[in-house]
Amino acid sequence: MNQKKIRSIVLLVIVVVVIPVFCNLCCTRIDAGHEGIRVKQYGTDKGVQDISLVTGRVWYNPLTESVYEFPIFVQTADYNPFTVNAKDGSVFTVDPTITFRVLPGKSPEIFKKYRKGIDEITKTTLYNYVRDAFRIQFNKYTTDSMISSREGFENAVQIQLSESMKREGFDLEQLTSGIEYPETITQAIDAKNRAVQQAMQVENELRVTEANAKKLIIQAEAEAKANLLRQQSLTPLLIQQQFIEKWDGKTALYGSSPTFFKNVQ
Repeated sequence: MNQKKIRSIVLLVIVVVVIPVFCNLCCTRIDAGHEGIRVKQYGTDKGVQDISLVTGRVWYNPLTESVYEFPIFVQTADYNPFTVNAKDGSVFTVDPTITFRVLPGKSPEIFKKYRKGIDEITKTTLYNYVRDAFRIQFNKYTTDSMISSREGFENAVQIQLSESMKREGFDLEQLTSGIEYPETITQAIDAKNRAVQQAMQVENELRVTEANAKKLIIQAEAEAKANLLRQQSLTPLLIQQQFIEKWDGKTALYGSSPTFFKNVQ
């Protein structure tokens, strides 16, 4: 085989095999706040690679590989309300919202286990963990104990949910329960609040009445003491002196000193 024919064969191989391979290479960009996961579709090492692709440009062959993006920034999931039973059978409504994020470096493990995107995992897996946390904790509380220890109950739910999510590669930032009491409990609480308000109103009115009564008593005692002092100070001599000071010089006088009335024998 001459050199010219060999070169032709090599060129044909390059055109048929090598060039298509390079042409099939694709590039994608992993945005900031994300982790990229390379998934091999064929070969002996088929499956999710045990590495996270760093932020930046990633080259891959779309015929044999796929690249998925997992957000690792903080996300919020607002779930639809659902009902749970307390230990004594009362039915409560829960309207939960969670704020969470994927732990850095955990996205390959999460994808390898669930083979789903983050949105689907949030709607299914994480939702089930939320329901289980409320269901388990509600089974430990009666209606009265839950109402009287609301903060302790919600802390217990958050601790259980946080531990469950962390085992799966998620970090729970915040949980809002949105608990609604049964209608009978709400009515009982409203009635109790009205009774307390009425009792406080009656007590305040009683205090006002007592204060007014005490005020009248004090005023009466003060007036009585004043009258007594005036009576004690009105001696005959003082009366005569006051009469003289106010006498107009025309009023008839009886006897050697002024008096109001002439003694009748």
